[in-house]
Amino acid sequence: MRYYQQHFEDSLKSGVKIMSSVIDHYLHKMTEDDKTFFQALGRQIANLRKEHNMTQGHLAEHLGISQQHMASLEKGIRKVPASMLPALAQLFGVSVDELIGLKDTVAKRGPMPKLQRQIEQVALLPKAKQKFVSEMLDTVIQQTAH
Repeated sequence: MRYYQQHFEDSLKSGVKIMSSVIDHYLHKMTEDDKTFFQALGRQIANLRKEHNMTQGHLAEHLGISQQHMASLEKGIRKVPASMLPALAQLFGVSVDELIGLKDTVAKRGPMPKLQRQIEQVALLPKAKQKFVSEMLDTVIQQTAH
């Protein structure tokens, strides 16, 4: 009787492993678009990781995954979970849109890009010079309002 019980348990375990493998295959199967997207995302993550002088192991530890799992994400073999994107973006100091490769889709008109660049440059100036520029802008705006 013990032999049959052991045989039954072994067969059951084998069947569960096979079903698990089949389910895993279909759950993680990627379309060509998925492959392209996750490979590009993986390259972006790898580039940002290297820019921040991090190893795969260090990044993996930060995310709570194994180094092997991190390597497969960077290669685009595995899908990066959506829940991981905010943590990666915050760690690397980028937006999630930048992380996943979205371009700025807001329609820009007129001199806005130049003005935006100037504002960013002013933000880098010492506080005293920022105040001076701000006061000049206030004066110009007040003059054109009248």
